[in-house]
This record gives sequence, structure tokens and C-alpha cells, in this order.
Amino acid sequence: MKIRLCENNKGKGKLLRRLQEEFPDLNIKIKDCVKQCGACREMPLAVVDKKKITARDGEELYRLIVDLIRKAADEAEAV
Repeated sequence: MKIRLCENNKGKGKLLRRLQEEFPDLNIKIKDCVKQCGACREMPLAVVDKKKITARDGEELYRLIVDLIRKAADEAEAV
């Protein structure tokens, strides 16, 4: 799973640290731009496997990403 955070998005550092601590094997990076400027200016945002994920705040974004990670892990186990 690839997770990309925009350098210009507020709260990206804290989110990156939390995700790296809990999921050290994931491919998580802060990029100069994730080409989602409209949404990036307005709310916390991440791109997960090329899909834009937005939230009201950093905590909600964290929970949404963790839910996606766990769902992907459950699907991988089912195979």
C-alpha cells in the first residue's frame, strides 16, 4: 500500500509519524505535491493507492487510513 502526503498539507508531519510508528513496513512518504491542490488547501488529505482520502481533521484522516490498511490486511489474509 502506498500512502502519499503533501508537503503543503497541514498536520502531515504528525500523521506521518503516527502511521510509521504503527505500520513501519508501509510505503509512506511526504511529497512536494500530490496534485490535489483544491482539497489540500481546505482539509487534511492523503493519497492512498492513488485514491484521494480527505477528512475534517488529522485525527479523522488517521482513522480513515488505518481502516483502509486493516481492510487491505483482512482481504490479503482471506486469499
